[in-house]
Amino acid sequence: MCGCRKTAIIGGILNALGWILSAYASNVHYLFLTFGVTAGVGSGMVYLPAVVMVGQYFQKRRALAQGLSTTGTGFGAFLMTALLKYLCTEFGWRNAMFIQGAVSLNLCVCGALMRPLSPKDVVGEKYVVRSNSEDDQAKALSHSAETVKSNGVLSEELEKKEEAINEEVLDSVQHIEIGSKSRSERSMYGLRILKTVSQLTVTVRKGFAIWYSSYFGAASLFTNRVFVAFIIWALFAYSSFVIPFIHLPEIVKQYNLSSQNNIFPLTSIIAIVHIFGKVILGIISDLPCISTWNVFLMANFTLVTCILTLPLMQTYITLAVVCALIGFSSGYFSLMPVVTEDLVGTKHLANAYGIIICANGISALLGPPFAGWIYDITHKYDFSFYISGLLYMVGIIFLLIQPCIQKKQPGEKCTEETQV
Repeated sequence: MCGCRKTAIIGGILNALGWILSAYASNVHYLFLTFGVTAGVGSGMVYLPAVVMVGQYFQKRRALAQGLSTTGTGFGAFLMTALLKYLCTEFGWRNAMFIQGAVSLNLCVCGALMRPLSPKDVVGEKYVVRSNSEDDQAKALSHSAETVKSNGVLSEELEKKEEAINEEVLDSVQHIEIGSKSRSERSMYGLRILKTVSQLTVTVRKGFAIWYSSYFGAASLFTNRVFVAFIIWALFAYSSFVIPFIHLPEIVKQYNLSSQNNIFPLTSIIAIVHIFGKVILGIISDLPCISTWNVFLMANFTLVTCILTLPLMQTYITLAVVCALIGFSSGYFSLMPVVTEDLVGTKHLANAYGIIICANGISALLGPPFAGWIYDITHKYDFSFYISGLLYMVGIIFLLIQPCIQKKQPGEKCTEETQV
């Protein structure tokens, strides 16, 4: 396992390399590979460790910590947009990309600061008590978490058995080598080769055991029924958040509101309120009497309601109010790592949240073309919001059936009682 620090540093190097190579682009296809793939993979390798490290360091106020840490994406979008515009004006777009690549190397410094927790800190985390509402949810999901952990325990036992067998092989080789000192140099050379091969076999088997436990640890996450429902929600959710940024300017032109929108763009209202929404929703989720899951559901309901009602607004003020609500409710993105950790535990947070981000990426990739296809058929932007909102509702339904899919069968309850 590379760990968060090494992953973030490698991601920072890839991101910077993608920007620098993009400065030499001669066509769009070249940018697909350098900017889209190289820089994109690097950004993902930096973002995921940052989220995982915050979840490991903070247990009492995780929602607020995640909210504060992810606000950097909002502020960074404003600052870097202004910086890139200035650089393009002064030095041209090629030099601007080269400079941005040099700036991105600072991500390696940020990754180097991700100090892993010491064993004492890890032991201390086990005794941290969360709020009563989150404890109830953790109890309800304990069976799924035990299923995820079972693969790791089995792989550890297999690894210990393999190490014992390999140690016996090494001892036998050493005894043979000692007893054969009087033999010819040719036999000694053969024994040394045998010893080297056996050592390489031990190293390869250890590496395979680590890969096996990591791979099947991620695969076993899909045995958690609530987590699978969470993935299905993620496949529908993010596209609905992206569509207003794409079609909102066209709605503004449709209602002749361009002059007011140029003064203060509606998309800027969404972005600014989105930053404060992350922090405020994090504070609310950390209150002792409130469940993070309930706050997460309410924010989703608010967002889908705003998306469905946005095309009905025909004045700048009403559109601004709805956009502000969209920005605030979409602040639930800061709660996603917290909810994911409650579902699978801190140990499997990296794999689980990576799967969630992948599902969100697929949703963001397919959502805008789908909305454009709807416009080509209907020649109205309203239907893009309506259909994406209805698809979002399908995803929310999978969150609402959580109490049904996490009900345990009598046999499972008896098993847990005997274990206790």
